[in-house]
Amino acid sequence: MEVRVIRSNRKTVAIQVNSDLTVTVRAPKYVSEKYIEQILREKESWIRKHIDEIKAKKAQHEAGNVKPLTRDELQKLADEAVEYIPKRVEHFAKIIGVDYGRITIRNQKTRWGSCSSKGNLNFNCLLMLTPPEVIDYVVVHELCHRKEMNHSKAFWSEVEKVIPNYKEYVEWLKNSFLWHVSG
Repeated sequence: MEVRVIRSNRKTVAIQVNSDLTVTVRAPKYVSEKYIEQILREKESWIRKHIDEIKAKKAQHEAGNVKPLTRDELQKLADEAVEYIPKRVEHFAKIIGVDYGRITIRNQKTRWGSCSSKGNLNFNCLLMLTPPEVIDYVVVHELCHRKEMNHSKAFWSEVEKVIPNYKEYVEWLKNSFLWHVSG
């Protein structure tokens, strides 16, 4: 398996399995190669599981079960998202008690949403193909990053206050084949 290590000023080690079946390890600058190798060994079954899932999704896509969206279809989804998502952001920001910056809608390949340290929010136009409850979960997830810029227990506690059954939406997104409809 091909592994790429990216070092930065982060505090923890993160492992990402990419759609091209490579593995990216994001690590603090001070972490040794030996420690990274140890973590990769410890997480080998998790990595293999994710590689197998990606292979299965690609096989299903290649079998013709998922049709890529046209440029016009993607534009229509983006237009719908521009109308719908900011209203949901405004609604949930009041409930959570946070402010936010700019809202951007994109056709992203690897993320449903993101929140910058300045409070700018990005959302994937493909969210418009998901159930409304899933959109609300992603909106709440990103807004909760205005309180906790991480995925700590405190962060998930904030999400759970607003969406008690958030785990089922996390699972729905993990098992979604939507990443393949954008071509």
